[in-house]
Amino acid sequence: MQGNNLKYFTNGLITENPVLRLVLGTCPTLAVTTAAVNGIGMGVAATAVLVCSNLAISLLRNIIPDKVRIPAFITIIAGFVSVVQMLVKAFTPSIDKSLGIFLPLIVVNCIILARAEMFASKNSVLPSVLDGLGMGIGFTATLTLMGSIRELLGAGTLFGFEVTKPFIEPMTVFLLPAGGFFVFGILIALSNAVAKRKGKKVVEHLGCANCPARSSCKNADKASCEEIKKEEVKVNA
Repeated sequence: MQGNNLKYFTNGLITENPVLRLVLGTCPTLAVTTAAVNGIGMGVAATAVLVCSNLAISLLRNIIPDKVRIPAFITIIAGFVSVVQMLVKAFTPSIDKSLGIFLPLIVVNCIILARAEMFASKNSVLPSVLDGLGMGIGFTATLTLMGSIRELLGAGTLFGFEVTKPFIEPMTVFLLPAGGFFVFGILIALSNAVAKRKGKKVVEHLGCANCPARSSCKNADKASCEEIKKEEVKVNA
């Protein structure tokens, strides 16, 4: 049991990293990572919502009717997002200003909705909390890494402190959307290289075929399942 709990936690860190392996939450990932501190702020906020919503949904999983589970999940998540947003506004207004609209948009963050649907609604409290914590830390680490790279190359600073700016002219393109896509692509390529070396499936495309939880998805139709089987045959060939 303890080994399983550890697996639930570590999955989100590397094996099923929500950004680099599942390719979820790319919109906030690209939008807010112009600075390292923004990545930490967004990641911590999303982690808090993820853990709390997983906990609540797991406790209510046998009460929520199946037909209204998605609206129920969104309502629960929205409640926690409101609390987190008020705390951020009160204690770190600079982070709130930097994150802008992406802070309240955590309500519809696909990472949080995916874990609610695929994990928390099917598992007990402790595994759900550990799953949310692991996914949140993995998300935070990736955003912080991207933010650090873009800030260092684009502004010559790291967490606001000058590092390379006095010696190297900052490449402001890394603070622009193009730079975000470039850094994101490089990190995906590195993640694929590590996965390939360990004999694991690389990220080749988006969609159901790339999701490790696809077999338990209630929304997967027959056509999608057939496509998934074809893709798996290609990968294993």
